[in-house]
Amino acid sequence: MALSPLDDTPSAAPAAPGQGNEVLRSLIAIASCAANTQLDAFVMRLADALFNLSEASGDPKTANLSFNAANLLRNNGYAFYYLASIRVEEVLRQAVHKTEFPATATAAKASDDALTLVSYEEMDKKVRISRLGRPIEAANSERLDILNAQLANLLGRDELTLLQNPFRPEIFISALNDTWAEFDPESDTHPLVLPLLTPEVFLDLSLIYQELVSALTARGISPDGPGYRLRKSEEAQEAEKERKAAGSAVSDQLKNLFTPKPTAAPAGAEPSQPAQGAAGNSFQGQVLQMAAVSNQLLAHLASMQKNLFEQLATGGVGAGAPQNTTAVLSNIKQQAPQGALSQVDETKIDLLTKIFDVVFRDQNIPTEIKALIGFLQVPVLKAALIDQEFFFQDEHPARKLIELLTKSSLGWDRKKGQDDPLYQTIKRNVERVQQEFDQQISVFSDVVSDLESFIKEEETVATQALSAPITKALKQEKIGQATKVAKHEVKLRIGTGGVVGFVEGFLERKWVPVLTLAYSIRDEKPEAVEHAVKTMDDLIWSVKPKITMAERRELIAKLPSMLTALNQWLNLLKWDDAERLQFFAELAECHASIVRAPLELSPQRQLEIAMDVAKQAAERRMQKRATQEPDPVPDDTDLMVQKLERGVWMEFDMTDGAKAKVRLAWISPLRTLYIFSTIDRKESFSMSAENLAKTFREQRVRLVSTDQLVGRALAEALESVGANDPDINGKSAA
Repeated sequence: MALSPLDDTPSAAPAAPGQGNEVLRSLIAIASCAANTQLDAFVMRLADALFNLSEASGDPKTANLSFNAANLLRNNGYAFYYLASIRVEEVLRQAVHKTEFPATATAAKASDDALTLVSYEEMDKKVRISRLGRPIEAANSERLDILNAQLANLLGRDELTLLQNPFRPEIFISALNDTWAEFDPESDTHPLVLPLLTPEVFLDLSLIYQELVSALTARGISPDGPGYRLRKSEEAQEAEKERKAAGSAVSDQLKNLFTPKPTAAPAGAEPSQPAQGAAGNSFQGQVLQMAAVSNQLLAHLASMQKNLFEQLATGGVGAGAPQNTTAVLSNIKQQAPQGALSQVDETKIDLLTKIFDVVFRDQNIPTEIKALIGFLQVPVLKAALIDQEFFFQDEHPARKLIELLTKSSLGWDRKKGQDDPLYQTIKRNVERVQQEFDQQISVFSDVVSDLESFIKEEETVATQALSAPITKALKQEKIGQATKVAKHEVKLRIGTGGVVGFVEGFLERKWVPVLTLAYSIRDEKPEAVEHAVKTMDDLIWSVKPKITMAERRELIAKLPSMLTALNQWLNLLKWDDAERLQFFAELAECHASIVRAPLELSPQRQLEIAMDVAKQAAERRMQKRATQEPDPVPDDTDLMVQKLERGVWMEFDMTDGAKAKVRLAWISPLRTLYIFSTIDRKESFSMSAENLAKTFREQRVRLVSTDQLVGRALAEALESVGANDPDINGKSAA
């Protein structure tokens, strides 16, 4: 028996409703820490942006203000860091409080609005912050959707919108903009900074959101459940509109086909007049006659159903059974009592024949399961004659049964044959429909419920079978994300162009593994990340020019602890070759040259050195950008892989030429890893999102689907009807 969809997370118990607020408040420290690790690099980028503004501005005042602001920031980076770290945490606490107590926040806002008027400057600032946040929101839309859903589940709400998310981009933009206002007493620079907080300069919020999603996932808070409101992409919304439009067109055609048409009078004859109190040949009379004829037809079908049940009960199911039962519906038109079929009845029989023909022609549905489905032809026809909503509603019980049987049939284990629990369940429910259904549609509802319960039970077994692979995949994803974050941390720093060459190479080759290790053990040792990041930042700072005695004294004081920290981390990597000795030799020479450099410099000379350093950094930054390969842009295949749902079946081309049909049994929380399982659940394997997309591009894997089979069959049938009767489409359009 094949696997059913599994939960995206381990079986950790979600936070209890009373603990939701406590967990939410704990996220403040996680978000603050993730933001703080980026502040040094942000300071450098903002200073560069201010210098660029100074050079590009045609207004002398703006040029002077931005130049002075850049120097102020470069010379007092730690002060800005200190103020920003405090302000970010403070603003996050305020936002979290509003999310925790929305009613209180709304009442307070209403009270404030009643007593005060918001200045134009304040309104303008809010609008500009909102605009700055939009591209960041767009770039992080998927993570924000997941985070919104997780927070909604955490707080026991049906939905949590972006405006209610205390970690939305404008919160961080507002915090750092307020920090600048506090940092620089020159108020004229305040309007200059806000427009510079673009995605290229600002913090990388994707890393912060990743930390938050991972923290909630570790606590068992997934986006699934009643709070899940994952926003549909524009493509999905457009596809939904197209599906509804197509469904509407099909409905119009069906209504036209099912509308009784008055019988035309013979040529030259006078139109008959309905007798008083009788149906006569009027339109209303034909409707009444159809009802009487349908009762006669139902009696004939009941007899056929009884015969088929006896055939099924005596074991009349086999490899050839579908072929023996495909003619059941078409034969009804020849075998029915004379006058028992109306034009509408014949139309419904033709449509049902087409639906079952599509089932029998589908190569994905096992022949043995087709045999069982074939015994449902007469009961389903009766259900459609009694309630023609079968043709209009996807959720009609009889229609849903066909869809459920065809979809679940993909999980039948051929090796077990008729002993497979799935086969036994399908057969038992087919027999029940054959035996019990007369004119009560509820029989189909009961059968559907029984099948769904069986599938749900199988999900529990499947979860247990894949517990070990899931644990391994979660660990693998954790390492992968740690590596990604580590590379990003290093990239942010060397991307400024202000890191000397040999240190830059060291960070890329050796400190990325150090940071990866630190992030991977963050749950057990939260201080590891802060220590590793601080050691890296201290190293970068230590090789920058020190033009004052105070700076050199600080360098000499910091060197012992910094070198000790470097060696401790490198020892964990077991890096003990000659390259390590060479690096520390170059580092010692660099530090010595910094300390020996001339000290007595005039303010003008200090400024010249600072400008020269900034210029060299800018040139290195431009060179790196010119040689840097752009990040790959996701194509349609990547997007398709990201939209895959658990439970879909795929067919892989194996290296030995064989084909393997497997089920997508689990998707990791960040959708970077996919676990597939064979029908018997004895084997499973995982693939990364990149490798799965590559396999699709190479056409070595195909989706196996029987979704919307009834709808597709109806559309195909109506297309052929419309081709034979051009008036159908014209009348539908009218």
